[in-house]
Amino acid sequence: MRLEDLGLIGNCQFSALIDRRGAVVWSCLPRFDSEPIFGALLDEAHGGHFTVGASDGSLGTQRYQENSNVLETRFDTRDGAFRVIDFAPRFMLHGRIFRPTQLYRLIEPIEGTPRIAVCCAPRLGWSKAEPTRLLGSHHIRYEGYASQVRLTTDLPLSYLDGRPFSLTGRQHLVMTWGTPIEEPLEPLCDRFLSETSRYWQSWVKHCDVPPRYQNEVIRSALALKLHCFEDTGAIIAAMTTSIPESAGSGRTWDYRYCWLRDAYYALEAFRLLGQFEEREQFTRYLLNLAGGAVDLRLSPLYRIDGGTDLAERVLPNWPGYEGNGPVRVGNAAAEHTQNDIFGEMVLALTPAFLDERFAVERSRAALDLVEALARKAIAVAGSPDAGIWEYRTAWQPQTFSSVMCWAGADRMAAIAARHRPALKTEFQQAAQSLHREILSRSWNEQQNRFVGCPGSTELDAALLQMVSLRFLPPQDLRLHATVDAILRELGHDAWLLRYRTDDGFGKPKVAFIICMFWLVEALVRLGRRSEAESVMARALAALSPLGLLSEDYETAEPRLWGNFPQAYSHVGLIHAAFAASPSWSEIL
Repeated sequence: MRLEDLGLIGNCQFSALIDRRGAVVWSCLPRFDSEPIFGALLDEAHGGHFTVGASDGSLGTQRYQENSNVLETRFDTRDGAFRVIDFAPRFMLHGRIFRPTQLYRLIEPIEGTPRIAVCCAPRLGWSKAEPTRLLGSHHIRYEGYASQVRLTTDLPLSYLDGRPFSLTGRQHLVMTWGTPIEEPLEPLCDRFLSETSRYWQSWVKHCDVPPRYQNEVIRSALALKLHCFEDTGAIIAAMTTSIPESAGSGRTWDYRYCWLRDAYYALEAFRLLGQFEEREQFTRYLLNLAGGAVDLRLSPLYRIDGGTDLAERVLPNWPGYEGNGPVRVGNAAAEHTQNDIFGEMVLALTPAFLDERFAVERSRAALDLVEALARKAIAVAGSPDAGIWEYRTAWQPQTFSSVMCWAGADRMAAIAARHRPALKTEFQQAAQSLHREILSRSWNEQQNRFVGCPGSTELDAALLQMVSLRFLPPQDLRLHATVDAILRELGHDAWLLRYRTDDGFGKPKVAFIICMFWLVEALVRLGRRSEAESVMARALAALSPLGLLSEDYETAEPRLWGNFPQAYSHVGLIHAAFAASPSWSEIL
């Protein structure tokens, strides 16, 4: 089961991954960080699945309906052809977004009389216990969950155990968490499918896209939107846990939470897309987090409800993706000090204070928060931390963290100039002081490059962000020299490693996808567009057939690794595409 063969559906409440056999192999209900009801992705034999596919087990061909998160899997068999349409409802209803925890699976014959098989085998979370099945006339109720779980269908219930049968007409299956379906199934499915398709197509139509890479940006935008947990405004890093960074690496982490850093980058991508409600929702989430943080000691990540119960544990009874354990729940990075997040949170809030379109969103509370975040960034700049790569070895001062702290002070100076003029000079001076300190401590004259940690010789691909953050003007030779050093020393089969340092799990062996997109941005801003376009072409080669990306990319045997889909990677694609594409004024 390769990541390249998985499609994603969701509705900003929950999600599901569906493979080419028509099997739901991963879905956590009722929300992203819940326990899995279908977990075959991490235990193919016993983790639970919901399969609607060909009786002979043959693979289908997947595609998304145009500009939507509605997934189609087509099967062509000896007896005929059929398709499975999968979606999670999302549309406007009574002036609000309707996003129930409901999975819709529609089976449509195309030609002939195909033989199909349906098997719904949910599990009780991490225990992998089988729920008690209670049969109604047209539904099965699964007992043992925190809320009612029910599969409603117009198929004979006797066919839901995987036995082959002939498909002679359209059939419908709806799995619900909570309120069950109590109305005629076929018209309900038709209406929800139509409304959901229309919603996504309208959302895409209201996105800004660059002239080049339009399809890639649209798919990335749709995937990124599904990482938003609309109930609170949190944005998760990825849909899964424990997909390893590479085979046998032991680097298996739970990404089903909201990293503040990742959220900032996602919000910047939404800004480029012309979508702003995500920032509004995240601002509320951040205000809640800050209100409960003593001395503004923010954690790098939180549960999607804002909780901090993220103790990391290993589940020994789960073999892991392709047998690559361990399977982890929770994430010890929540206990880290990562100083860059304070600068990133300033940058996340900055548009509300500098863009007049959002004047109505400004509040005294938000302004007080952004000022406090900037002061925190200034205070912690240059002190040891785990950094953007969350080192689990001894912490050191990280150049990237300091640069982000500088950016927070710099942008706060711009905010103060408009909203708190008495503080403008203070923040300008603080930013200038941090800038001088970074130049003094992190520029290695002998090696002619910036280094990842002051006093070290190690490179860090995150230093590419110095260009897009405007730390120095693009003509500054120090930026060019650092980019060239990263290309030369972190290059890996025409891709980039994050670093070559032993981080406690050995040295990384696979490329980190977002680094390629950072490189594209940096090269464009440095005026090296032809190089940027070449890098962009290589990076896009990693896309799955459905246009999705994980965190990591194996170049020796090209394939995706790491949690999937990865918000970070799609954010990087969107940023790089906007940077590398000509403007519409050059096209139209």
